[in-house]
Amino acid sequence: MTNFTYSAAALDRLQNSDIDVFNALMNEEKRQSEGIELIPSENYCFPEVYALLGSVFNNKYSEGYPGRRYYGGQENTDTIETLARERAKAVFRAEHANVQCLSGCPMNEAVYFGLLQPGDTIMGMDLTHGGHLSHGAPVSNMSKIFKFVRYKTEIPSGLIDLDKVRTLAMEHKPKLIICGHSSYPREYDYAGFRKIADEAGALLMADISHLGGLVAGGALKNPLDFGYDVMTTTTHKSLRGPRGGMILCKKEFATPIDKSVFPGMQGGPHMHQVAAMATTMKLVQSDAYKAYARQVLVNAQAFAKELLAGGAHLVTGGTENHLLVINTATGFGITGNIAEKALDKVGITLNKNLIPDDPNPPMKPSGIRFGTPAATSRGMGEAEMKQLANIMLQVLRAPGDEALLTKLREETRTMCKRFPVPGINISDECGCGCGCGCGCS
Repeated sequence: MTNFTYSAAALDRLQNSDIDVFNALMNEEKRQSEGIELIPSENYCFPEVYALLGSVFNNKYSEGYPGRRYYGGQENTDTIETLARERAKAVFRAEHANVQCLSGCPMNEAVYFGLLQPGDTIMGMDLTHGGHLSHGAPVSNMSKIFKFVRYKTEIPSGLIDLDKVRTLAMEHKPKLIICGHSSYPREYDYAGFRKIADEAGALLMADISHLGGLVAGGALKNPLDFGYDVMTTTTHKSLRGPRGGMILCKKEFATPIDKSVFPGMQGGPHMHQVAAMATTMKLVQSDAYKAYARQVLVNAQAFAKELLAGGAHLVTGGTENHLLVINTATGFGITGNIAEKALDKVGITLNKNLIPDDPNPPMKPSGIRFGTPAATSRGMGEAEMKQLANIMLQVLRAPGDEALLTKLREETRTMCKRFPVPGINISDECGCGCGCGCGCS
């Protein structure tokens, strides 16, 4: 296989030294190439990201911050971290940026420990209504340290009622209020939450991990424009960067947050990750990336329209961002785990998902969650979204029809061959294989 991501010499060495892992790698490339990733938290990296993640920056310990390291030999690591921070500040219009967080959960935990005291009250969205584990789910370690109050969405609309959020905030007087989700298909009322936080005397944080790339590309609103104290985002979802986390905040919170990350939460940052983050922050400033961010939303709308026309029951009745949730139990009489497995067989990867007030357990929930960032990264547009929606509807209506699933698998494979995965297949003139006009050449 001709491959942009890895050098031929490195692949040869891997094949000779560990054939089992080599085969798994090749099989995963094949799976990603011949199928489509619709999990909304997944995406295809910029090809440059792969190059940096496999670079010599992986070899360097860099405890501390630029100009204040504990080890020597930091002239180049200081350069890349400074670039990452300054570019992130420019992209998100932030006063301060910390780019060292290893992932999303420790990113949010660093904010809690930096700005709060154990036992303080935090208010966030309930996990079963679309929130995230790191926002205080009862199974998380943070719920043992801080007191969490959880707001929910309304039934049957699936929307947030700000009056009820205000009532909850005034009753519990949290020290921090979080706007953020992992499965809410609508845009937050950032101004409304700002007003509630001010009235309750709370700090205000937005976790835009799912939406970071759409905010960076100007397709969705930026919470920092509404005076939020802190904003966090992972960098590997809609941003198309490396797996990691970023904290953006007002200047007055810079020191406690930096100290909370290091030395409070972790030692040496992963400098290959930071380097990839720096390049990602440059690439998302291009006109091509901004067009990509807009197309993600256009594709989601096209997807929703076709599904609704086919009788699917969408949570909240549609979408205003990149993700959609189908109530498969109501619409098709099947649980989300059955739908997930059947769709896997036709080369469509998504995840089973709880719906608000789901009567079923998490491993056999009533819904599925999916989104458009990865498909859009491959260059797919509205026509492909309609085709994917039609394939999904057929599968959901007959998840046990093996002959139908085999037929639809070929349809998916044929479609995917027209849209190479960025960084895997070299087939276009720019040499990166992405076919999406993202400017990654």
